[in-house]
Amino acid sequence: STCDPALRPIIRRRARSLPTTPERRKRAAVQCQVPRCQSRMNRVRFADALGLELTEVKVFQTGEDPSIPLHVLSRLSINSDLWYSSLDLEFTMQCLVPDFQQPADCMDFSARLQEQQVCLERVTSSDLGLSGTIQVCNVAFEKQVSVRYTFNQWKSLHEVAAHWHSSIPEKNGQAQVDVFTFFLPVPPFLLQLSSVVQFAARYQVNGQEYWDNNRGKNYSLTCRTHPLKMPRECEESWIHFI
Repeated sequence: STCDPALRPIIRRRARSLPTTPERRKRAAVQCQVPRCQSRMNRVRFADALGLELTEVKVFQTGEDPSIPLHVLSRLSINSDLWYSSLDLEFTMQCLVPDFQQPADCMDFSARLQEQQVCLERVTSSDLGLSGTIQVCNVAFEKQVSVRYTFNQWKSLHEVAAHWHSSIPEKNGQAQVDVFTFFLPVPPFLLQLSSVVQFAARYQVNGQEYWDNNRGKNYSLTCRTHPLKMPRECEESWIHFI
């Protein structure tokens, strides 16, 4: 004995095909004359075939010039003047510009790293925020690197963790160095002229805490206008980024 329900045969019905022979088409036509019978064949009828008037009839003559709207002609004229006015297009954009020299480009970068145990390497700005790299001395395997930053002169602050990226082996008597990357999100409404973003790097290892705050001045970036030149052949492609 079993508790399973009794099996029942499954009845499958195949979809009927459209009539292919003349006899079947005639039978289908006769059946469609029955009231409330809907034909499966879709039909398209034009207004003039039903005795109705078309909305507008346009007859083109041989050699007739097309009618171009005035706003299209004016735009073509402006683009033509811009094309011959200069070779490049110039734009101005607002972006965060560092108020300091990139530490990696300074001659005393290695000395600062050995002295502070942590040092900002480089930072770049984009529409989304700030991205950068930090070098720390490999004092121990377990370590934490973060960046503390502010938008309002330290009235309020934020902190994000940096992530390990790579290691630089020992060289010229210097210990191994670890490279960390970080990203600081900057809201678009803060990208106004003269707005400032300040930050400092924090390094925690073996119960000790080390800072790189640009020798007490903090790293700052100011929003300024930046000229941008674009080749004329990129004019059409630039529209996709606006």
